[in-house]
Amino acid sequence: MTERDNLESLEKLERVVSAARADAEARGETFYPGASRVHLASYPPKERWNDWVELDSKAWPRRVEKRYMLVPTTCFNCESACGLLAYVDRDTLQVRKFEGNPEHPGSRGRNCAKGPATLNQITDPDRILHPLKRAGGRGEGKWERVSWDDALDDIAARIRKALEEDRHNEVMYHVGRPGEDGYTERMLAAWGVDGHNSHTNVCSSGARSGYHWWMGMDRPSPDHANAKVIVLVSSHLETGHYFNPHAQRIMEGKKRGAKLIVLDTRLSNTATHADHWLSPYPGSEAAIFLAVANWMIREGRYDRDFVRRWWNWPDFLAAQDVAGAPFERFEELLREMYAEYTFEYAASESGIDADELRKVAEVVSTAGTRLATHNWRSAGAGNLGGWQVARTLTLLSALLGALATEGGTFPNAWNKFVPKPPRLPKRHPGRWNEVQWPREYPLALNEMSFLMPHLMRAQNAYLDVYFTRVHNPVWTNPDGFSWIEMLSDPGRIGLHVALTPTWNETAYFADYVLPMGHSSERHDLTSYEQYDGQWLGFRQPVLRAARNRLGEQVGDTREVNPGEVWEENEFWIELTWRVDPDGSLGIREFFESVEHPGEKMTVDEYYGWIFANTVPGLPEVAAREGLTPLQYMRRYGAFEVASKVGRVYEQPVPDEELEDGHVDERDRVYTRAPVPASPQAQGGTALEPDDRRARGR
Repeated sequence: MTERDNLESLEKLERVVSAARADAEARGETFYPGASRVHLASYPPKERWNDWVELDSKAWPRRVEKRYMLVPTTCFNCESACGLLAYVDRDTLQVRKFEGNPEHPGSRGRNCAKGPATLNQITDPDRILHPLKRAGGRGEGKWERVSWDDALDDIAARIRKALEEDRHNEVMYHVGRPGEDGYTERMLAAWGVDGHNSHTNVCSSGARSGYHWWMGMDRPSPDHANAKVIVLVSSHLETGHYFNPHAQRIMEGKKRGAKLIVLDTRLSNTATHADHWLSPYPGSEAAIFLAVANWMIREGRYDRDFVRRWWNWPDFLAAQDVAGAPFERFEELLREMYAEYTFEYAASESGIDADELRKVAEVVSTAGTRLATHNWRSAGAGNLGGWQVARTLTLLSALLGALATEGGTFPNAWNKFVPKPPRLPKRHPGRWNEVQWPREYPLALNEMSFLMPHLMRAQNAYLDVYFTRVHNPVWTNPDGFSWIEMLSDPGRIGLHVALTPTWNETAYFADYVLPMGHSSERHDLTSYEQYDGQWLGFRQPVLRAARNRLGEQVGDTREVNPGEVWEENEFWIELTWRVDPDGSLGIREFFESVEHPGEKMTVDEYYGWIFANTVPGLPEVAAREGLTPLQYMRRYGAFEVASKVGRVYEQPVPDEELEDGHVDERDRVYTRAPVPASPQAQGGTALEPDDRRARGR
């Protein structure tokens, strides 16, 4: 090739791959700017995701083109469920790398190192590729390879026998980080089993309790990007929970002038950006917030109209034997009740100088309705009474009227969307499982799972079938040897099934180790509270989606995953059909096809029905691109259901929901009208006639 030919080739290539905004838009392509918002695209335009061309960096100095299909999924290396794009080599159909998905409303294309590291997981030479059955004693490390059919038949027979003999409480599913919304709960409800156990009580329930008892929802959803003041407690969100979607919005807020206040005993990454970093004695955070609240009340730095309209102060006055007294009397009592919580008191409790606490209070009071707050784990979980941290932090938001406002803090459910699935069982288990949640702990929030070995022993309990998934209690709980003792005892655990892609200390004591896929090898729906909006993310097996694009039909995810690696969705469908093969237990119907009664429901039909019937706006958006809702989600991986949710409590109630309405002496409204229909899953629906057919996938 001559120098002239080479120059012309380079110019042609530059015209094709130019990332400049003007060039991309001139080609009629979507322009995705990066975090710096400069005029260079940071992501491939979605119009070319099916055939994206890049130069092979390893071929330098030669210019070798590589062609990819970009297939979306969501990350599963923390709970944020950030969007990923798998770069599938069109020649080999192998995943070469993972990068961010700019169509994902939560992460917006930005990822931490854990997202691209998914490649290390799927290519891990030590991962489990085939079903294994214990061949020696528990914990001996002796295994034999078995078929999926043999494992399924064995497990299903034990579950069926337990259900037939009314031993429902001897079946338990124990999960650490679910990474999905509702699928497994639906399955357990169909089985009639109160068997969903979690790790939450040893993790975040201390923080959740304070929120739950304030507003009935157990997590906050701060609108960091639009806040005037941001207060974080043990929420080092650049390295912790929901950290990527929150961290980017915290920095956006700071760029717009927001003040950042961080309470954390360590100088976290987030604390390094703080305008005020407080390192209090652990457990004293509630005293600090009470002092701030006292000062705001005493100085009149609160939203008086919001408190008058939305606090239940008449109930409080009635409890104080002054029912019927005016709002001003309530304000007097409020000042008296909090008077003892001075800055000096908080200083003695926390070790933070009283003058510094006063400065923080003054900053908080300037936020108005734009106070974004978040509390998680450490302060809420690591000390007695930690639940009061979230409670007192929310008090500040309630004083300022900064609840469900732009730049304020939302209840998590208002910024989360869990669509209603087909054939959702409208029934609750008829039996309460004392092993999970003993009745002597009525105020516990979530299952008492960290005490499980002790509760099993105290109750002389037995589990015939025990599933563990994304859960390693032998390692993560503080008394791992008690778990080893329980898992090794056939008198406590009849059959332990570990659903896991990799080895861990708990799987070592299982009877079956069944290989399940990583985030790019499975189906799940996810939605998390990360900003003032609602989004739905679709995790999918990327190689299955890639082969579908090429016109191939894949009926089982095992056909495209390495070895015999499966996914839980298809596993649970198959297992349920073997538990109730003839439908006599009344279970199989919930896993039967809507379109073809009597046949197994497929994952395509399951998600196709959801996307077509219970995700508002998705069918219309998909139709504009000539796609079915399922095709749209397989192509883009996420959908924003709503943005700018705002003050839900200010929305007027429709007249039809106030049928025969009655307002009592405390302004509580009662109505005979049924609960209004909702596309979201809220505890179960009957098998409606509409469930018999889908509007199209």
